[in-house]
Amino acid sequence: MSQNFDLVVLGSGPGGYVAAIRAAQLGLKTAIVERENLGGICLNWGCIPTKALLRTSEIYHYMTHADAYGLSAEKPGFDLAKIVERSRGVAKQLNGGVKGLMKKNKITVFEGDGKIMAKGKLSVTKDGKATELAAKDIIIATGARARELPFAKADGKRIWTYRHAMTPTEMPTKLLVIGSGAIGIEFASFYSDMGAEVTIVEMLDRILPVEDAEVSEFMTKALTKQGMKLHVSTGVQKLAATAKGVSAEIKGPDGKVLVQDFSHAIVAIGIVPNVEGAGIDEIGITRGKNGHIETDPYGRTNVAGIWAIGDVTGPPWLAHKASHEGVIVAEVIAGQKGVHPIDKGNIPGCTYSRPQVASVGMTEAKAKEAGFTVKVGKFPFIGNGKAIALGEAEGFIKTVFDEKTGELLGAHMIGAEVTELIQGYVVGRTLETTEVELMNTVFPHPTLSEMMHESVLSAYGRAIHF
Repeated sequence: MSQNFDLVVLGSGPGGYVAAIRAAQLGLKTAIVERENLGGICLNWGCIPTKALLRTSEIYHYMTHADAYGLSAEKPGFDLAKIVERSRGVAKQLNGGVKGLMKKNKITVFEGDGKIMAKGKLSVTKDGKATELAAKDIIIATGARARELPFAKADGKRIWTYRHAMTPTEMPTKLLVIGSGAIGIEFASFYSDMGAEVTIVEMLDRILPVEDAEVSEFMTKALTKQGMKLHVSTGVQKLAATAKGVSAEIKGPDGKVLVQDFSHAIVAIGIVPNVEGAGIDEIGITRGKNGHIETDPYGRTNVAGIWAIGDVTGPPWLAHKASHEGVIVAEVIAGQKGVHPIDKGNIPGCTYSRPQVASVGMTEAKAKEAGFTVKVGKFPFIGNGKAIALGEAEGFIKTVFDEKTGELLGAHMIGAEVTELIQGYVVGRTLETTEVELMNTVFPHPTLSEMMHESVLSAYGRAIHF
């Protein structure tokens, strides 16, 4: 006999568990199914534990540059096992927090592999035993996993995905990072700051290809200055683990192929949706050419009563996007009025490398392609007192406005703590703020946020400090 619920959520990542909580808040009898760890990839193997690693490398960087601050730290070192242990401890703490939230909101948790058997019916299998669930609505929040090179599967020893890179048993000496999106750049930054010799290979013509071109150019110079080797318009056509490392055949833009040896390689070339085994194809749910589930703006699939959110539905592959979608779908299912679909143009993107990168809205190039006549403002970190005092005077903030209406079309940042600053512009875009409101906003001094004000002023020829 099936256990009955109003809603069953398949997957407990940032989209799934948030959807479950919101549904429970709205009075729906809710269950959640998870085959691995509550909190999904983000809490256990992605967003949070990687930031714990990056915090370690940031502190280590400051220790090795203590003299610049008038301090002394003789022969700083590190214990790799303890670094990994701290990161895993952070993940464990948050996993426990999600368990507590499920209990608090009276959400029933089923551990095991979930499969949609028919409309309104799921089966959860664990240790060979199946549990049948029934629900009026089902939300698919199964997420995605790392895409692997077809000719070089990750072995966890020499060829790594992000999961392997988070729990190394040895520190790479010479590391190849394949792919320069946020994941690739973050791991390159971590391992470089911890002392590895890092080479980044990117098939497109610039690193961080989704970011504004000026941000990519600045990051290229910054990483090169740090000692990294960057190769763009370049591909890895062969990768083989050896007894002592990894051998890579790298084809450059001139067509020449170089064979190079590395101690380890990280494959960070994107992700693929987790759809296998969940009954998605069997029930006839429509998927796009890239394999992701297709939905309407409110998360509905083509099968009535079945919804999908998060990475399984395609880009942008961001935890905060999944969480917001989870709230939207839960509220629509519960019959709430006035629910608005997510505006993907207002979803910020962040890369937690050194330097950090953050953005929202259109790049300058995309705005022009869309037909806007733009006004662009830029302000450098070197013009900000707080940045200089912090010893973090490299970077800039760029704002793009529609010349006709004053609409903030996009904002792009690179430098210290910009992942915290970007939300100011996100709120501005959400409230449909124009340059006038931003100019008339008082920013506290001394703060890095003053650069946001100056960038807006710069777009209109009014910058004060540069």
